[in-house]
Amino acid sequence: MLKKYRADCHIHTCLSPCGDSEMLPETIIKKVKEQGIDVICISDHNATENVLEVKKVGNREGITVIGGMEITSKEEVHVLAFFNDDSDLNDMQRVVYDNLPGTNNQELYGYQCCVDEFGYIKFLNQHLLIGATTLSIEEVVDAIHRFNGIAIAAHVDREAFSIVNQLGFIPEELEFDALEISSECNYREFSKKYISKEYGIMRYPIVSFSDAHKLDDIGKRCTIFICEKPTVESIKEAIKGVNRVILCDNSDV
Repeated sequence: MLKKYRADCHIHTCLSPCGDSEMLPETIIKKVKEQGIDVICISDHNATENVLEVKKVGNREGITVIGGMEITSKEEVHVLAFFNDDSDLNDMQRVVYDNLPGTNNQELYGYQCCVDEFGYIKFLNQHLLIGATTLSIEEVVDAIHRFNGIAIAAHVDREAFSIVNQLGFIPEELEFDALEISSECNYREFSKKYISKEYGIMRYPIVSFSDAHKLDDIGKRCTIFICEKPTVESIKEAIKGVNRVILCDNSDV
């Protein structure tokens, strides 16, 4: 039986150097419930250590939490990656860390806190999460699919870290599952500006999420997936048009 699942699939925790210190497992899930969201995806920059802790709280509170990350390619393009299985997520993390140079400077970039489900700091991540990997955009997308994940080009309407801004177009050989537009983007205006053959955007489904770095941003923009259950496979089917995808803002039903 098909159901509507309201999803915000771009949420950062305090592990992301640009994430607010209040972005903790319990506070995130509390806000998600207040916003009437059914599914979230954790997508910290180049890292996954807080995923399982948010999942623990989500399981207690009846919220589906999908694990993922926001990977930065060597071209400085951000790509959202989501996985059903923790083992696939861990495999992707190893690939990213093996190709992520540099060490974090806390004074310059902020703390990268790995926390437990109650928000207590377990350790500080020392990788330069704000940096770019040495992986090409093609290698990033190929690795995501190799580990059975979904690859979504992040905030393609923005000037910073979007594939359209960095490359000027989307190469035909890239097999993104979808493109994300940011929460502040008007879809109709975006369509007029970008959906043309020269950019290559018209080949892909469009989704939109909050890209929340602080609690008040959660649910600012969601996408409704109509599918049998809230899994990566079902969401991928919805994105491909087997069922339906509905963009919505925080006021939509």
